[in-house]
Amino acid sequence: MRINTIRWLDKRLGAPLCFTLTLQRKIKDIFGLPGSRELKTNPRILFIKLSEQGSTILALPAIERATELAGKDNLYFLVFKENRPILDLLEVIPPRNTIEIDTRNFWIFLLSFLKAVSRIRKERIDACLDMEFFSRGSAILSYLSGAKVRVGLHSFTGGPYRGDLLTHRLLYNPYLHTKIFFLSEVEALKITPPKEGPLSLQIPAPQEEHFSFNPSAAEMRALLDKLEKLKKGKLSKPVIIFNPNTSDLLPLRRWPEENFINLGKKILKDNPQATILMTGTLKEKERTDFIAEKIPGALSLAGQTSLGELLTLYCVADILITNDSGPAHFSCLTPVKAIILFGPETPLLYGPLCRNKEVIASPLACSPCINVYNQRHSSCKTGLCLKNITVEEVYAKIKSLLMKEEFSNEAVGERG
Repeated sequence: MRINTIRWLDKRLGAPLCFTLTLQRKIKDIFGLPGSRELKTNPRILFIKLSEQGSTILALPAIERATELAGKDNLYFLVFKENRPILDLLEVIPPRNTIEIDTRNFWIFLLSFLKAVSRIRKERIDACLDMEFFSRGSAILSYLSGAKVRVGLHSFTGGPYRGDLLTHRLLYNPYLHTKIFFLSEVEALKITPPKEGPLSLQIPAPQEEHFSFNPSAAEMRALLDKLEKLKKGKLSKPVIIFNPNTSDLLPLRRWPEENFINLGKKILKDNPQATILMTGTLKEKERTDFIAEKIPGALSLAGQTSLGELLTLYCVADILITNDSGPAHFSCLTPVKAIILFGPETPLLYGPLCRNKEVIASPLACSPCINVYNQRHSSCKTGLCLKNITVEEVYAKIKSLLMKEEFSNEAVGERG
């Protein structure tokens, strides 16, 4: 099911459903017992983070904090099926506790939605953390979960309407990094909410990152064998990865194809021994292959690597150049040096907070133009914010990184 279809459903069906369920909730509160909003010991906590695997990386500190509060076996995660792999790979949630919704088409989506609600209610969830920004669907799922404690964003004076279905209502702070906001949702579980108005709490201090991906020697060797077979030769240093794609959610985040092509040619002119690899999903293969064909010796891996192999590749590579998308956040789990190109969204809210990562963004008055209040829709048709990032600007960053290393003509894996 296309992302625009999901957005349409969220708006056209989500709004009246939120209204109806809000009315039901208020009637229950009047004629029944609202129930305690205090969190019990060792609660069962459900995270709702349906879309974008990159955002799941930003949620890892929140998951770690929740693990300290409830224990790993008491954590659950609701996600779209296509975004599940990162959870399974990192093993931060027990696989049996990951609940997925299949979005292949409307009827499968509807059936999967109902099955997910049924499963959640059977698990007797105590607390639900809605980590989507003003999605009506996630608010509905939070309410239908049956959890007595429901944390998420509420539209007090702005933002799309999604009823009054939460117990712990947070006010959106557009100056707070997404990773910190996710942490604040966990901290909100410890606070008794006011009857009216937003819940207030101290900004949680970011904790030291403990998350990394460390492939085994066998996994590294298997990947190198696969790449050498595809390339029909050894990979020589430096290994530079291009990720020219973004998810279908925000295609406006793409740096122009011709810029990637010209950047690749410029790199090879000064570093003829360099290995340039292109990554992407199977759906992105045609576009990725086209760019690779225009760069002499470049190899397209689109649709040919699993998520685990992709992260292993980041442990092999020296530099990653990527649009603002999942790989930008995946790179934080690995030692690869990443250059991330931002345009319609701001790195102040969504940029990776980790070492060895550099951001390039255009200083335009209209950028960023996408935010949670406009449901990440932009009226822009030109994408000047990314077009204004020049090949020379990106290459200057690459040269600066390459100058810090010394590369001989030896192949990858030949050094100890």
